[in-house]
Order: sequence, then structure tokens, then C-alpha cells
Amino acid sequence: MKQVTQMLGAVALALAAHGAQAALPIAQWNHSSGARVYLVSSPAIPMLDVSVDVDAGSRRDPATQAGLARATASMLDKGVQAAAGQPALDENALAEAWLDIGAQFGANASSDRMSFSLRTLTDPALLERAVALAARQMAQPAFPAEVWARERERSLAALREAETRPGTHAGRAYAAAVYQGHPYGAQTTAQTLQAIGVNDMAGFYRQHVMACGARISMVGAIDRATADRIADRLLAAIAPNGCRSLAPVPEVAPLAAAKDERIPFAAAQAQVLLGQPGVKRDDPDFLTLLVGNHILGAGGFTSRLMDEVREKRGLTYGVYSSFSPGRHAGPFTVSLTTRPDQAEAALALSREVVTRFVAEGPTEAELQAAKDALIKGFALRLDSNRKLLDNVANIAWNDLPQDYLDTWTTKVAAVSVDDIRRAFQRVLAPQRMVSVIVGGKAP
Repeated sequence: MKQVTQMLGAVALALAAHGAQAALPIAQWNHSSGARVYLVSSPAIPMLDVSVDVDAGSRRDPATQAGLARATASMLDKGVQAAAGQPALDENALAEAWLDIGAQFGANASSDRMSFSLRTLTDPALLERAVALAARQMAQPAFPAEVWARERERSLAALREAETRPGTHAGRAYAAAVYQGHPYGAQTTAQTLQAIGVNDMAGFYRQHVMACGARISMVGAIDRATADRIADRLLAAIAPNGCRSLAPVPEVAPLAAAKDERIPFAAAQAQVLLGQPGVKRDDPDFLTLLVGNHILGAGGFTSRLMDEVREKRGLTYGVYSSFSPGRHAGPFTVSLTTRPDQAEAALALSREVVTRFVAEGPTEAELQAAKDALIKGFALRLDSNRKLLDNVANIAWNDLPQDYLDTWTTKVAAVSVDDIRRAFQRVLAPQRMVSVIVGGKAP
């Protein structure tokens, strides 16, 4: 462990220097299993970050078991079964095994995908052990019933605590209204958690965690041959799950009309949400919308919403807008908190700002300021192995061009006022948005 600690210290110093480097070329090839492999070889840092992404996100949850994908991912570090002459490991023994290697492995599920992540030093002995343990964890998850009973109680307690916050109720009402029954809007409840058992998790894992549709992204001090060997080992772990076509998930339907939700709630602050379905991640106007939204509500104190709603009227401490795209249309959302007696006024003003921005677009001065901020901040998106991996995995999962990072600043610099106005008018319809206020009072 002393050697591992010393090497990690050296890595921390190397990462600081790495942050100043430009994006590195991305190699891509197809694995014999049908998976796609992406590699950024970065020899300056003796570290490797790996992401394995599969189509096993919460959009695949059965309607009566919302939360199944996330529960399954959360149980993957709770033990492995005995196999090939190796003894079973409970959660404590598994944690000790990773600590002994000085590496990290985890799993999580988002709306679209389940992701396995490995971080290890590239010392050959440590790398071999880390990949072997990661493969074993992916191949033989135990899903122990007694551990799930404990974890489910923790989740139920967290849900009960969340019920005390207005933001919880606002988020639920907003998702239901925006998504109109689409899986993106499904909410984990006490009922759906109680309906999930360990057999359901094991079945979900076998059904959805497949090698043939996987994306493997790697960033670190390895070459193509080593990357191939790692991909072989990790994909072999899930190959026994088979390869099958999953049922298509429908697209998110556009809103036909505005919908307003007002939910009473005793709280010092009201939660306000305004929005609609936005775009998919592979939308050709994604970067144009990113630049425009920086001006509208993502640019902090320089944004239109912050200027109008906070600085000029003092209706909130902060107001923000965001696009959250996925494989289907994720939401465009304006969010803020305010005094209950100011909620309606803050909502009306936010809607007015959005409507005006959609109709007119930004000024040339606003656009230039946004470009300067985004381009100058681009290096911060790549200033660690982990951030670079996240970007490569984003390219892999969304089938973006391999030169996406290399052309990002050029494409941002080329966005015009007309581009933003056209894109926002195509995507947003302020007259048909959902608005939700939880805890507000009538003016």
C-alpha cells in the first residue's frame, strides 16, 4: 500500500500538468462482440480510467418497478459469487480487495445507461489485478437478499425525508407533466421499491447488461494492444448474458398545450419550475442551444434570467435554465426558489424573459461574451483523466464524431445570433410550457 500511495501522489502532480494539454486523438474500433471501444492514450500519467456503458438505464424499468436499474447498479459492490475455484466475497471482503490494489470500481445507472467505472494505476501487476477483479465483479454479482433489505430500508428512509422538501414535490409534478407517461418521467416511490426483489435485479442484469451493444471508453497510459486485452476481459465477463434486441423506447411527445400545477406546501421558500421537452443529445443544434442557453440562464450572474429576476427585481437569489438531453428529448427547465408570496411574479417574469429570448435571440455583445466564457473554460472540461473519460464516454454513447473535442471551440466560435434565434424557435414553445409552483401563495 505504501507503493500505491506514493504513485497516487505522483499522479496528482501529473494531472495538474495534464489539464493544460489540448484534447488528444481518440482511437475507435469495433470489438468482435459487437461492442465499440474508444481509447485516448495518455502516457504522461501512470493511470487508467475505464467506462463500460450499456443500455440498462432507468428507461428500461418496468412501470411497477421504477428504480430497478438504479437499485441493480447500487448492489453491484455488495458482493460476488464463488466461481472458478475462487471463494465468494461479501461487501466487506470486496471493499478490502479493492483497497489492497489501490484501485476503484463502481456502477451507476442514469436514465439511459448503466455505467461501470474502473480507475487504476498502470503498474503492470496492479493493472492486471484490477482488471481481473472488475471482470469478476461484472460477471458474478451476488445480489445478497439481506443486504438489499438493508439498502431498501435506507432508500425508503431517504424517500420519507425527501417528502419534507418542496423541491421533491415540484420535481415529481414537473416530470409527470413534461413527460406524459414516457419512461423518462417515471418516479421511484415506496411502492415501486417494495416491488423490487433480488431476483428482479439479477433478471434485469442478465436481460440488459450485454457485450454486443456496449461502449468501452479508456483514457490513460496504455497502448492499443493493452486496451484490446482489457476490453476482451471485461466484455467476456458479460458475454454469457447473451445478445438480444431490446424493445424500442418511444420518443418523448411534444406538449400540445400549456399546463400549470399549483401545489400547496408549508415551506419558507416556494419551488418554481418552468419548461418542456427539449432535444436529444445528438441534435445538430446542440452546441447552438448550449451557447444560447449560457446567455439565457446558464451563465450565472451574466445571464438574462439572473439579471432580470434577481438583479433588477430581487425576486430570487438564483434562477437558472438548462437543457438536459439524452437518447430521447430531455427537458428544458427554468428553476428558482423564492418567497411564497413572490412565486407567481417570479414565474411570470421568467416566462417573459424566455419568450422574449426565443423571439429575438441574444445581442451581438451577449453572444461574444458567452463565446469568450465558454471557449476560455473549455480546458476545464478536460483537466483530469476522469473529465476526459467522461467526454470520451459521451462521444461513444451518443455516436458523436471522433473529432468532437478537437472541433468544439471552432464550432462554438462560429455560432451566430441568427443560429441561436432559429434553434430556440425550433425547439422551444413558451406558450405551451409546463409551470409548477410548490408552496406559493396567490398574489
